Amino acid sequence: METSGGIQASLAGRYASALFDLARDEKQIDAVGRSLASLNQLLVDSREFGQLISSPLVDRNEAGKALSVVASELGLDPITTNFLGVLARNGRQGQLSQVIRFFRRLAADHRGETTAEVITAHGLSDDQIATLKTRLKARAGRDVTIDARTDPAILGGLIVRMGSQMIDASLKTKLNRLAQAMKG
Repeated sequence: METSGGIQASLAGRYASALFDLARDEKQIDAVGRSLASLNQLLVDSREFGQLISSPLVDRNEAGKALSVVASELGLDPITTNFLGVLARNGRQGQLSQVIRFFRRLAADHRGETTAEVITAHGLSDDQIATLKTRLKARAGRDVTIDARTDPAILGGLIVRMGSQMIDASLKTKLNRLAQAMKG
């Protein structure tokens, strides 16, 4: 896995690599992936959960108890549940979002896919994601997993990062280029 070297350079990457290695050894990559997808959706949907994860005021024991309840409510697999406990005990629950992103990339590499990080101003529909996957697959020559997120600051359009390639078709960038061209 060529990606793992770059991923392991960060703290979240090391946690994601450890989680991936354990999931692979236990043949639970898909189960852990589904659990992480549930957690990621909760991060998107619940402002309170995001605050719990990112607040330095929540001590490790409280974070561990809260994450245990969340894991139970979401019906997460045992590996992910234990992993959340490790993050809380180490005071690293703030790394969860990055861990999820890196785990997805490692799982995609394991399946022979490539991951494209897609940033849009507004969420994409299922049809738009399917069309984007098809076009990126044609460009990459292999299956593509989309890691989509939103950033209203780009105003419109999209930014795609796939490996070392980046396609910036955001409205913000186009307006900045226009402004530079007008300055002469």
